[in-house]
Amino acid sequence: MTEGLPMKQTFLLVLCLLTVSTFTAAQTMEKLPVSPAYKGEIRRGVDGKLIILEGTSEAKGSADESRKRATMRVGSQERITSISEAAKLARDGEIIVIEPGTYRGQPAVWTQNNLVIRGSGTRPVMLADGKSAEGKAIWVIRGGNVRIENIEFRGARVESGNGAGIRFERGHLVITRCAFVDNEMGILTANAPDMTLEVSDSEFAEAPHHEGQLHHLLYVGAIGRFVLSGSRFERGYLGHLVKSRARENMVRNNVLVDGQAGRSSYELEFPNGGIAYVLGNVIGQSAGTDNPEIVSYGAEGPRWPDNRLVFAHNTLINDLHTGTFLKLWDEKFPGGIESWVINNLTVGYGELYPPAHGRFEGNKSVPRRDLLEYGGLPLRLNSASPLRGSVRIPGQAFGVDLMPATEFTFPIGTRLIHPSNSLAPGAFQ
Repeated sequence: MTEGLPMKQTFLLVLCLLTVSTFTAAQTMEKLPVSPAYKGEIRRGVDGKLIILEGTSEAKGSADESRKRATMRVGSQERITSISEAAKLARDGEIIVIEPGTYRGQPAVWTQNNLVIRGSGTRPVMLADGKSAEGKAIWVIRGGNVRIENIEFRGARVESGNGAGIRFERGHLVITRCAFVDNEMGILTANAPDMTLEVSDSEFAEAPHHEGQLHHLLYVGAIGRFVLSGSRFERGYLGHLVKSRARENMVRNNVLVDGQAGRSSYELEFPNGGIAYVLGNVIGQSAGTDNPEIVSYGAEGPRWPDNRLVFAHNTLINDLHTGTFLKLWDEKFPGGIESWVINNLTVGYGELYPPAHGRFEGNKSVPRRDLLEYGGLPLRLNSASPLRGSVRIPGQAFGVDLMPATEFTFPIGTRLIHPSNSLAPGAFQ
């Protein structure tokens, strides 16, 4: 193209082309959209509405914090090799990454605020190995906002018989993608109305077989708020799978099924009532249970001023020859218990009784043979089932939308769904 041109003209031509190219690139860059500022994680609140979790440890852990680099690393090849040492050295705002491996006998007390503790890769295992923090747990959490991700807690034992994987004593704790196995208590909380516990996408299993002791896989004390989603519970023994005394409870899209090897008492209990939404769960008891009641509300009478139960789109499985799917202790509450029992599906023997106060509609029963197995459990109605389309859209209960929008997905977690107006009863559409 420049053949035969004088050198000066060639230089000017090249310079002109470079200028045009630079100008075009600048224009292209100017047209690129600006990345939106992160506002927080979108979740469905207790009232059923979508909310942005702005400024909470959960929001930061899910987005901003997950993109930040670790400020401390713990592992056999790192400068800090011990969990106990890490807990002593950590400062407020630390992001601690724990490398894969088994950490034996390294209990810890975490007192820092705005703390993220994350397991890297294959889930690191905190093995009690006969040791505990303050005679309570493998880890004691006593900070403000704390988030724990991808850690396994195993083998907690203490003299009092309630050794926990985690003892939660203060603030706001978020736990996601963790496992609690073979502990006297998986998680055990203190009793303070300003505390919040959120557990998602986690596993709880294998309560110890100690005769005369009640080991609960998850025991929530009298705290302000408890949220449980996308998690799986199995193989309890004499104690309960989940027990909560919280003022507000949202239990949504979980699998609480004891399994053939399980022998738990209640699968889900709210002994002091409170506000409880139990939505889209699979809840099942084994043939070996000593307690024929699966879900219980209010057995010890009220603790909180507001008490009601909304129990919708759950699948309830009973492998015992008899049983009660839902026990409401109305006689212990002045004026009774406001209970909405809507669009649930029962499988096996047992009774689902209408509440004395509230709504009871769309609840159906089905033999096990009419269900398709999912995750080794009889859960889904087949496509030709006459129960499909047999229930009405549930509407709202006290401002919370009861229309199924998510469901459990195996082995743990939840997924979004888009059900039609032709609804099926139970936890799966």
